[in-house]
Amino acid sequence: MKNLVSRFIKDESGATAIEYGLIAALIAVVIIGTLRVIGTDLNAKLVQVDNGLK
Repeated sequence: MKNLVSRFIKDESGATAIEYGLIAALIAVVIIGTLRVIGTDLNAKLVQVDNGLK
């Protein structure tokens, strides 16, 4: 039983998976934020083009 507990404590594969999950979540948040800002600016430009063509 002691051997099983010591192996469990030394096992870091779960921690690595959690770290990769946190990194992926952070990247997703940055991408979503960037797309929202770019989307707003792009929408404004397209409205200007539309108004210019009218």
